[in-house]
Amino acid sequence: MEQITQAFKRFFAAESAGGVVLAIAALAALIVSNSSLADWYQGWLSLQGEVRIANDSLVLAKPLILWVNDLWMAIFFFLVGLEIKREFVEGELSGPGQLVLPAAAALGGMVLPALIYAGINWGDANALRGWAIPAATDIAFALGIVMLLGSRVELSLKVFLTEVAIIDDLGDIVVIAIFYTQNLSIGMLLSAVTAGLLMWLLNRRGVTRPDVYIVIGLFMWVFVLKSGVHATLAGVITALAIPMRDAKGHSPVISLEHGLHPWVAFLVLPLFAFSNAGVALQGVTADVLFSPVPMGIVLGLLVGKAAGVFGTTMMMIKFGWAQPPSAASVRQILGVSILCGIGFTMSLFIGGLAFAGLDPVYTTQLKIGVLSGSVICGLLGTLLLLQKR
Repeated sequence: MEQITQAFKRFFAAESAGGVVLAIAALAALIVSNSSLADWYQGWLSLQGEVRIANDSLVLAKPLILWVNDLWMAIFFFLVGLEIKREFVEGELSGPGQLVLPAAAALGGMVLPALIYAGINWGDANALRGWAIPAATDIAFALGIVMLLGSRVELSLKVFLTEVAIIDDLGDIVVIAIFYTQNLSIGMLLSAVTAGLLMWLLNRRGVTRPDVYIVIGLFMWVFVLKSGVHATLAGVITALAIPMRDAKGHSPVISLEHGLHPWVAFLVLPLFAFSNAGVALQGVTADVLFSPVPMGIVLGLLVGKAAGVFGTTMMMIKFGWAQPPSAASVRQILGVSILCGIGFTMSLFIGGLAFAGLDPVYTTQLKIGVLSGSVICGLLGTLLLLQKR
């Protein structure tokens, strides 16, 4: 138990600092995109990069923003996969009793925001593609806030928030795989499945070297990218294939997780934020701010997340189906539930998939809604947690 507690403390420390850097990157994107550097910013995002493999038999050509969203975010999802594996195999979610409360809270916090968004945008088929946008929680921002609040937030609530966010991430992965996959290439998909089966066989044969799985995972990333399924899913599958322990009891999963955390927190996610959070506010009127897409996102994040997570949590506790986080008051549980409405990274990512190829106005509304909703949830959740018991 002491090892698990220490692992959580290290995790919280990395997320706290990473959340601050993430906020700075997002703010920098907003400033640059509304300054004389706006043209440079758009040009930078449009920079073309190419990779040619096997005498041009396979060519990957993308603008920088897609390299960030497809390749760099695969690294983020690889880390998410490692966290999911650790939690479900040896961590706080390894027992059925421990899983009940955060799983129910995460489910409530995904379903209700999606229903609110869909209700507000009903009748607009393009806008409805973004129903999953407010269902996501940004663990870096949320944990960054509770860590900055220090002892005002019980450790049990920090663990609860982590568990809810990790299960939420798992739900987001399923949503991306099922609902945001287009134009399937059966040949490439079968190649990706073959790579996955190879990693599974290596796992069963006791191969514990992470580099072997990572190399195969890179091939899988290419296959998944070309198959029409979003390429970041290759990162999750690769992470889940890596054995939890080797013959000496050493954990490749935990070692990789600790090694990757600083790179993801201080490079991958800030680069994603800087590349995706920039939105030109010139010409943005009240009609745009209060249009269905941003309103659906804001109300989904603020009302849907808070009501979904808090309502489900209190129901589970009231009926004796789960134990409450120790030493946590109802107000603190509500505060953490509101913080779950900070969608930022995952919401922007899902929104980018949902509105790809549509009128750019949807992307502008996406960014306005996610940024506004996340800021409001962050402020309200912080104010609640700052109050005395």
